[in-house]
Amino acid sequence: MSTPYPFTAVVGQTDLRLALLLNAVSPAVGGVLVRGEKGTAKSTAVRALSALLPQVDVVPGCRFSCAPGAPDPACPDGPHEPGPGTARPARMVELPVGASEDRLVGALDIERALAEGVKAFEPGLLADAHRGILYVDEVNLLHDHLIDLLLDAAAMGASYVEREGVSVRHAARFLLVGTMNPEEGELRPQLLDRFGLTVEVAASREPAQRVEVVRRRLAYEDDPAAFAGRWAGDEQDVRARVVAARALLPQVRLGDTSLLRIAATCAGFEVDGMRADIVMARTATALAAWAGRTDVRKEDVRQAALLALPHRRRRNPFDAPGLDEDKLDEILDGFPDEEPENEPDPEPDPEPEGPDDGGPQDGGPDGGGGGIPPQGGPEAPQTPGAPAPEDAPETTPEAPDSPAPQPASQDGAAPEQAAVRAAEPFRTKMLSVPGLGEGASGRRSRARTAHGRTTGAQRPRGQLTKLHLAATVQAAAPHQKARGRTGRGLVVRKDDLRQATREGREGNLVLFVVDASGSMAARQRMSAVKGAVLSLLLDAYQRRDKVGLITFRGSAAELALPPTSSVDAAATRLEQLPTGGRTPLAAGLLKAHEVLRIERLRDPSRRPLLVVVTDGRATSAGSTGPAGTAGGDPRALAGRSARLLQAQGVASVVVDCESGPVRLGLAGVLAADLGGPAVTLDGLRADSLAGLVKNVRTASDTHRRAA
Repeated sequence: MSTPYPFTAVVGQTDLRLALLLNAVSPAVGGVLVRGEKGTAKSTAVRALSALLPQVDVVPGCRFSCAPGAPDPACPDGPHEPGPGTARPARMVELPVGASEDRLVGALDIERALAEGVKAFEPGLLADAHRGILYVDEVNLLHDHLIDLLLDAAAMGASYVEREGVSVRHAARFLLVGTMNPEEGELRPQLLDRFGLTVEVAASREPAQRVEVVRRRLAYEDDPAAFAGRWAGDEQDVRARVVAARALLPQVRLGDTSLLRIAATCAGFEVDGMRADIVMARTATALAAWAGRTDVRKEDVRQAALLALPHRRRRNPFDAPGLDEDKLDEILDGFPDEEPENEPDPEPDPEPEGPDDGGPQDGGPDGGGGGIPPQGGPEAPQTPGAPAPEDAPETTPEAPDSPAPQPASQDGAAPEQAAVRAAEPFRTKMLSVPGLGEGASGRRSRARTAHGRTTGAQRPRGQLTKLHLAATVQAAAPHQKARGRTGRGLVVRKDDLRQATREGREGNLVLFVVDASGSMAARQRMSAVKGAVLSLLLDAYQRRDKVGLITFRGSAAELALPPTSSVDAAATRLEQLPTGGRTPLAAGLLKAHEVLRIERLRDPSRRPLLVVVTDGRATSAGSTGPAGTAGGDPRALAGRSARLLQAQGVASVVVDCESGPVRLGLAGVLAADLGGPAVTLDGLRADSLAGLVKNVRTASDTHRRAA
């Protein structure tokens, strides 16, 4: 077994270490979600935490880690006789992104259950993690149904396995820790709320801190055992402090003033539900116990709010998590401090220096570290409407209807205009891909999935997961006499088992191709176009789609955002999109063809949906010829490019952005070449009179249905 990196050797990342330790003191806090860029010691800190947890006593031979003094009465390995237990270290169990439902919760032997009526149960990862840590790296990439099972078990402290009327229950109380990179997609707000605390981590920008990170990491890789030995004393000190804080926790008093501060804070920040209040209360008491106190103070409530509230304030995926600390202080200062019960203030807890005497303490062993800059501090990004720095040049905001003059482009087309804000998003009609797919679970197009309504039965391909009971009995019934059946039980063999086929919804790859040329540059018009695309992005987020963004203007098309699950990244790129120049429509369509070809190799089961946002004009051939040369009639090239996508069976829809009293109808021609419908900006709204659902039709629709 490899030597883990010591927890106390992690440089900096104060909030991350504190949140993990608070959950070690009080698992009822509800776990930690760690958000941050790659290489910021997220996984290293989590894996190192298990070494700080006290050992647990378990019943010898129990696969579910029952405590000898209070065994689970419903334990599948029980009942357990009273007796001494066996001490072992607390486990840290990792849940892989590609894990199956059976691997997570365990599996029943369906054949023995039907034939013999016994509950032959193979425990899953939830049983392994009982009384330990369950770590989910890249939790935002985990399938939704697995996250639901995981969080339900964490909330109830038990796992239930149901298979066609046969059920097993076992205890599953664990410290849940998830890490994620927001660039790869966000979690649903409902799932964010189930994590007790959240921490944002980022790499330090201080050279001295980064040097210390590299120095410690290299020393660890050269000799892990020797490096861990240098930090053994600090590890033991923190472990003893966790044990002492756990013992002190029941004695901590949460006074009425602290409860009022918690309630006022959650109400002031308009947090939904009551889970935030409960988590803040538990976190504040854990903070007091960690500090060696038996009373909760204002600073405990403040720190609890900074850890428990930021991820609960998001209303849509485009909102950045965060908390206004000035507003927080104003709320907390509105209540008088409670009188302490003659308890002396504990000595402040200094940062452990460790063997690297006086070394910097801000960084992380995986190539970064350092705390998050305070919100509103010098490193925080400027928000719209905030005052500019003193050395910044003076700028005057543009009026919406009067863009500042720009120099004409070299090709004589409309000049480039600065980016404009998107209009308010709205609820869109559902655009779906025809046919029946087999892609990742989602909420857009029809597909064969593991969850949904049962539509039939088939022989299992691999391990049986969803038994079709009627089809299994029907397959076994004709052979009962030949198999020598004498009693009431049904003689079932493996060949008789039938897997239920189910139909649900899948997520698609929604690739946006947005016209940013001069013909779209009227500011009010482009604002409406961006608002429509933003609305479609929000719809893609809700339906669990991957999204990509291509823009075209001037003489070329650009892949502004490769296909990703992060719709907020697409929204950011869209907000910064400038306009101007000619309209190389063919270049945009050919770029889409190239992107879809590559994605088909990477993820062949995920079907694409192409959304072209344009007025249909084509005024430039762009770099579409061999070696990037341009030539030919722009409209003819655009038509051939569109028919190429149609021949590949790509489901498409054109959002017609043409406006004004005189309309050429070019977007409709483009839609016909693509083999899909055209919908106007107004018709895209779900509350319009044009209908509620628009299925995208392609030339290969008949072939798909037959397949």
